[in-house]
Amino acid sequence: MFVLDSQLQQDTLTIGDFPLCRLLLSNDANYPWFILVPRRDDISELFQLDVADQQQLWQETTALAELLKDLFDADKLNVATLGNVVSQLHMHVIVRKRDDAAWPSPVWGKHPAKPYSAEQVAAIRERLRRVLTEHFTFLEG
Repeated sequence: MFVLDSQLQQDTLTIGDFPLCRLLLSNDANYPWFILVPRRDDISELFQLDVADQQQLWQETTALAELLKDLFDADKLNVATLGNVVSQLHMHVIVRKRDDAAWPSPVWGKHPAKPYSAEQVAAIRERLRRVLTEHFTFLEG
C-alpha cells in the first residue's frame, strides 16, 4: 500500500494522480514547484523501479515539464531526484524564471518557504485542470 513520506505530507499540497505518480505542489509560493512520487512501496532509487515504471516515471515527468513550461512561462525547468532529506523516491519539477527569488542559484535553502494562500492554490489547481485532461485524476487535499 502506498504511503506518502511524512515530510512530503507536511511540506506539500496534493494535486492528484497520474497512472504511476502522485502529483504534489510544494507549499512554497516563491516558485511553482511540483513533485512526482511514484505510488510504489519502499522505493528510494530510480533503479529500484522496474523498467516499465522507470519509463512511465520519465513519461510523466516529461509531460508535466512540457505543460509547466508553457503554463508558467518558464525560463528554465529544474528536474531532479535528490532524496537527501526524504528518502522516498520523488522527482522535483521546478519552474524557474530569471526574476524568481533564487535565480540563478538552486532553490533549496535559498529563501524560507512562503506558504500559498487558499486562493493561490485554487488558481493553480484551476490552471492545471485546463491542461491535465488525459490520464490524470484530481484529488482534494
